[in-house]
Amino acid sequence: MGGCFSGDVRGGMEAVGGGARGATAAAGQGQGQGGPNEAVDHFFQGQALRLYTPLELSFSASKLRNMDALSKSDPMLVVYTKMDGRLEEIGRTEVILNSLEPLWITKAMINYQFEIVQPLVFRIYDVDTKYHNTPLKMLNLAQQDFLGEAFCNLSEIVTKFNHSLTLNLRNGSGHALQGTVTVHAEETASSRMAVDMQFHCLNLDNKDTFSKSDPFLRVSRLSESAVAIPICKTEVIKNNLNPVWRPITLTSQQYCSKDDPLLVECFDFDASGNHELIGALQTTIAQLENLYNSKAGANFYSHKGQKKLKGQLFLDKFQEKVQHTFLDYISSGFELNFMVAVDFTASNGDPRVPQSLHYIDPSGRPNSYQQAILGVSEVLQFYDNDRRFPAWGFGAKIPRGSVSHCFNLNASTNDCEVRLMPDELLPILFN
Repeated sequence: MGGCFSGDVRGGMEAVGGGARGATAAAGQGQGQGGPNEAVDHFFQGQALRLYTPLELSFSASKLRNMDALSKSDPMLVVYTKMDGRLEEIGRTEVILNSLEPLWITKAMINYQFEIVQPLVFRIYDVDTKYHNTPLKMLNLAQQDFLGEAFCNLSEIVTKFNHSLTLNLRNGSGHALQGTVTVHAEETASSRMAVDMQFHCLNLDNKDTFSKSDPFLRVSRLSESAVAIPICKTEVIKNNLNPVWRPITLTSQQYCSKDDPLLVECFDFDASGNHELIGALQTTIAQLENLYNSKAGANFYSHKGQKKLKGQLFLDKFQEKVQHTFLDYISSGFELNFMVAVDFTASNGDPRVPQSLHYIDPSGRPNSYQQAILGVSEVLQFYDNDRRFPAWGFGAKIPRGSVSHCFNLNASTNDCEVRLMPDELLPILFN
């Protein structure tokens, strides 16, 4: 598997410079592994794509209040995400005429990120008849009748078996109102696609004087401004002008669409990190598929495409596939259990001193340990059905006992679990 920025940038036979430390050249056909080189790691550092899953949110409501005298309400839903305490609108549905049971067609797009809490707010309005010809984005919500709102975190939706969550509507003061809203999350089909490819080259230009080039490939996505964003690279094949690399995998999040431009560059590896360009070509996933089907080769070009080179790129494998995602596991019943152990030894300093990690602030402000535990548990709690986690301490003298190096933080002798709720968790930790 190629090193496609999955965190381990080595890939295949130790892709470019992330080679096994101290590894020797592989025997046979002059192929070997790239040696240790931090310069090459830096060459690709920071180019990984952000890990997220694009989702479509669809909406329906039931038993809405009727705000019209001679007909039924004309509901529209507005969805917001909460960022740094501020609401940011991410979408509006169409207006459904005369309905207290609306099933909206318009969907909202959002990127699901496991590592952060993503609060959502859903507000439903009865749109006045005189505004029905007004573009949705131009509607002044303050001039519409408010039917209610609901709140949840995105993780609460995706952890449901069918990725659907029904919420009771409330007024602006938090009091219950008539009606519910149901939110359904679905991964976009394109976000699940990936393609396995295997490349080989023939007749590459030799860039070395006393031996042959040590080629590797780098695949980049070209942005709208023609900036090359590296998304994948192969391993180094030492001393070979006709290299065959191990397969790589590109996800649709990396290449975007099959018709978006890609840049394939072939470099001669240099231990200093100053890799010399052998040749480059611009292509797309669709064109690479055609190249594979035709069994033909694509010629490389010199820097900036000034000269057509004799070296050619071939595909030995091109296979599209649907990837299983994290949400597939979650919807199948997979859970995450958070466990924590707190160090109470004297190495943390006197808890009466503000510099101590165990300092108990009279104002109630959580200390460093508490902040870290709350930060992690706040994310993971939605992936644990009972929202309880084991919490232990070590290196402290427990009540009516000697120093213990393993005790339950909740002071129970039978159950080590505590609830993932700040108002219950904070008094337990260190108090």
